[in-house]
Amino acid sequence: MKPEEIKRSNGRPFPLLEFKSVKKVYGSYGAEVEALRGIDLSVYEGEFIAIMGPSGSGKSTFLNIVGFLDVPTEGKYLFMGVDTEGMSRKERALIRRHFIGFIFQGFNLLPRTSALENVEMPLIYRRVPKSERRKKALEALSLVGLSGWEDHTPVQLSGGQQQRVAIARALVTEPTLLLADEPTGNLDTTRSQEIMELLKFLNQERNLTIVMVTHEPDIASYASRHIHFRDGLVILDSITRGDLHAN
Repeated sequence: MKPEEIKRSNGRPFPLLEFKSVKKVYGSYGAEVEALRGIDLSVYEGEFIAIMGPSGSGKSTFLNIVGFLDVPTEGKYLFMGVDTEGMSRKERALIRRHFIGFIFQGFNLLPRTSALENVEMPLIYRRVPKSERRKKALEALSLVGLSGWEDHTPVQLSGGQQQRVAIARALVTEPTLLLADEPTGNLDTTRSQEIMELLKFLNQERNLTIVMVTHEPDIASYASRHIHFRDGLVILDSITRGDLHAN
């Protein structure tokens, strides 16, 4: 399957991803561990979802499968209506490259590379011409409020600014889905609030679908849907009003 075969919806509610009885087992020969024990779950376009639960609950495994970094042991994972079973590593990598942006707790920036060059990296892998890469990277940095900081390296930036660079890097390919793994875990309260306000803006104003893993209830409160994992199962799936942080 090629990325261009995935169809986008025409403004209608659309299950961006679907888990159907998904299980994930690690280990073998009597040492098996069930990380996911049969998950049935749909995520729709435009949602902002917080995934919560204690360590070992299955939330990171869920995120890895959603992001094509891992595959189910049993069950089906449909992405934009396409069954992903049997996809090759190359096909999964193409889906990640064309449709999914990632934000990590540790920023994962190249330390000796400027903010602009860090943001350009995903476009290099897509073989986007240099002039177009620069234009798109500048636009992404502007979107996250870092115009004027393009030539600074990570060591010259605060933690909040580094995470903004990481968000710009995730956005530069114009993804359909943004996956955030503890995006404020290394930030203080003020910087965390700034990052969450930015994610809320991207969700509400750009209609970007966001799935975020967090341990922190105050960070989860920015999301409009909360999904709690425990022992490899979904134990709570709730919709909130989404106005706790209204301007």
